[in-house]
Amino acid sequence: MVKGLENKTAIVTGGCRGIGKAIVERLAHDGAKVFAFDYVIPKPDEVFIEEIDIKGLVKCIQVDVTQDNSVNRIDILINNAGITRDNLLMRMSETEWDSVLNTNLKGAFLCTKAVSRIMMNQRSGRIINMGSIVGSIGNAGQVNYSSSKAGLIGMTKSLAKELGSRNILVNLIAPGYVITPMTEKLTDEQKQLYINNIPLKRGALPKDIANAVAFFTSDDSAYITGQVMHVDGGLAI
Repeated sequence: MVKGLENKTAIVTGGCRGIGKAIVERLAHDGAKVFAFDYVIPKPDEVFIEEIDIKGLVKCIQVDVTQDNSVNRIDILINNAGITRDNLLMRMSETEWDSVLNTNLKGAFLCTKAVSRIMMNQRSGRIINMGSIVGSIGNAGQVNYSSSKAGLIGMTKSLAKELGSRNILVNLIAPGYVITPMTEKLTDEQKQLYINNIPLKRGALPKDIANAVAFFTSDDSAYITGQVMHVDGGLAI
């Protein structure tokens, strides 16, 4: 086990599947006590963490990140919770717009607000927002999702300026095509189109994103804030 986050407590929203689960496992490997917040949590008889040596460091809690009374205490916050409701603009309902913006952007706002006072009193903290390359380059059929992720970029840079004097670092990771249950909804043709446009010619694994998160939680990033890191195999070039 790689150490470095002993005696640290982390919250990972959307932490019970996909990218979030990989982040939870990586932070636990690095020694942190991790709370995986998610709207749907594993069933009592479902094996969430298989590795015995980190099981005791992880706890799943059912949380709706759009409700501001759900969150309380932390050293590290990973705003990873996100949903998609893809549609062309002319067909997109107001509900499809609101649900994506509420979860992806408002949820990050509420979670960050909840922990920021604690971090300010501690005079330390790491906040990592999970964006997307579409927040920078856009994507047809995802005006709601792209807008939510673009909003996270603005939130990240503004909070980096607001909280920097208290030694709270705020950064954003922008994944490209990641092989998760969310992207499994894509057709084979859509998946191949992504692969064809990626210089590395493969989709990212959730652990590729978790490795970037680990960097932003480590001492190696102690002088980095307000930055957007693309972890996309070169897709956004």
